[in-house]
Amino acid sequence: MPLSMNREVFITCAVTGSGGTQERSPHVPRSPAQIAAAAIEAAKAGAAIVHCHVRDPETGKPARDPALYREVTERIRDSDTDLVLNLTAGMGGDLTLGGTEAPLPPVAGTDMIGAAERVAHVVDCRPEICTLDCGTMNFAEADYIMVNTPGMLRDMARRMVESGVRVEIEAFDTGHLWFAKQLVEEGIIPEPVLVQLCMGVPWGAPDDLNTFMAMVNNVPAGWHWSGFSLGRNQMPYVAAAILAGGNVRVGLEDNLFLEKGVLATNAQLVERAVTIIENMGARVVGPDEVRARLQVEKRAPA
Repeated sequence: MPLSMNREVFITCAVTGSGGTQERSPHVPRSPAQIAAAAIEAAKAGAAIVHCHVRDPETGKPARDPALYREVTERIRDSDTDLVLNLTAGMGGDLTLGGTEAPLPPVAGTDMIGAAERVAHVVDCRPEICTLDCGTMNFAEADYIMVNTPGMLRDMARRMVESGVRVEIEAFDTGHLWFAKQLVEEGIIPEPVLVQLCMGVPWGAPDDLNTFMAMVNNVPAGWHWSGFSLGRNQMPYVAAAILAGGNVRVGLEDNLFLEKGVLATNAQLVERAVTIIENMGARVVGPDEVRARLQVEKRAPA
């Protein structure tokens, strides 16, 4: 297919994530104050959207406490920095089975909750955007399954839309895009549709360019999309996503390093992405333009 480069690019910064990175870099934010500060710094560096998980402030381990999300949201909205807030709804679907000879019952590490609880913080905080992991897959960080059944996804998506939040579909493989299109066809996810192509997450879609273009070619015309890859391929994927017509995501959720041996901050990763975008002859767009594209409203402080 011919290149269709995007010349009006928005940046999403994923500031902390839910992976076990808290001991690998002092820059991974833990507390709501640290997460909000990292989001604000990323926005000042050029990110239009900030994607936030929360962590236990003491241990840094992934958490899903609605009070932590509330504090992050309030700190961001009370600041004088404009940004589009994107909260995860990916927690609460972790299934860890027993050994290969006795997989049931599930063992420690399992965290399975209902749809209402999985989106409770979204309904409460009402960010402009929240994520919907659009499928089930194995994860390599630990021996567990990210479980998102069709019924669960339909229920969660309806609750997100009813709360006035734009759904960001997270697609980790081509089948996830297939089901996302089904949700749109059923009228559960309304237009304009936003999708994030998640590349190189074991064991989803690998981040080779052939697979990436297969993902891109399965995104329907008219959808808004971004793409990212993990680790050392984060910055090459900034260029690849732009060349393929999309937007970009960077941040410490996906990569800890600015270059080999040099730990990054979120703001530094955004600054590097801005440089790549502008050197390619494209323009970085801000929060107001993103809101206009996605038809979302700026949320006022609670």
